[in-house]
Amino acid sequence: MKDDPLFYLLMAAMAVVVLILMTGIGAFAKGGEFNRKNGNRLMRWRLIAQAAAIAIFLLYMWMRMK
Repeated sequence: MKDDPLFYLLMAAMAVVVLILMTGIGAFAKGGEFNRKNGNRLMRWRLIAQAAAIAIFLLYMWMRMK
């Protein structure tokens, strides 16, 4: 597992999802101009990053089964 670059890509993708999610939740909790301007955009980016992470996970599982 440590020599598999796809594993590291998966970990990075999951970290990006968490980072975007935490930024979005923080902006929502704080409110204000930043949230009004970027709240929906952050959640859209989270969905895109989450879909990419799931796709990488499925590719990783498929590659491990071979």
